[in-house]
Amino acid sequence: MKTFIKKIIRCLLAPFVLTNYARFNMLDKTKRFSNDLGDLNPQIFDKTFKTRFDRHYVYHTAWAVRKVKQIAPEFHTDISSSLYFSGMLSAFVPVKFYDYRPADLELGNLECGKADLRKLPFPEGSLKSLSCMHTIEHIGLGRYGDAINPDGDLLAIAELKRVLAPGGDLLVVVPVGKPRIEYNAHRIYSYEQIIDYFKGLDLAEFVLIPEASGGLIKGASAARVAQETYACGCFWFKKKI
Repeated sequence: MKTFIKKIIRCLLAPFVLTNYARFNMLDKTKRFSNDLGDLNPQIFDKTFKTRFDRHYVYHTAWAVRKVKQIAPEFHTDISSSLYFSGMLSAFVPVKFYDYRPADLELGNLECGKADLRKLPFPEGSLKSLSCMHTIEHIGLGRYGDAINPDGDLLAIAELKRVLAPGGDLLVVVPVGKPRIEYNAHRIYSYEQIIDYFKGLDLAEFVLIPEASGGLIKGASAARVAQETYACGCFWFKKKI
């Protein structure tokens, strides 16, 4: 009953739903589907002029898939990035996905396992193609059940650097802009912070996804990043041989 009341409230907030419902039923002569009032599932925010999307997650996963295709590894290892990324990537590259909370996902060319980013279960210098995207900023804030640690992100970064093989490729994505913590959601980094935290690796490419509009900005400057509040930074690092 509570669910039905919530549906009616949503319809009252957007009367076009009930109006369109009545018109649809009037026009529906074949009645191929049941369309009972009790099955209403009013969606009232989708009548937009353009298709809405999460800029961070559409752009950064599209960027990363293209980078891995360019790198063309024998297999790719991902630590706690978007499952959409690993799922798409596994169509043409074998992927091993690991997360603090293992995923119950079954797809060909994709293996899923459990790993703690603060202490990865891989030997030093063992992974040639590695990604960790929109993840580091959460470590140590307790959001996902991990232990509270103000330096949790630095521990994670040290582990990524440790397990990356000489000559290997690492894709890192984090929120960028004016550095701060929005507890317990995430940290936001400056461009200079990330470059400093990953010192010892070479930066092969940096791409900025601006927060408001526009596509990927390749090679954006630190000053350009500093103009953002909550943008997305995509870093492709390589480890020296």
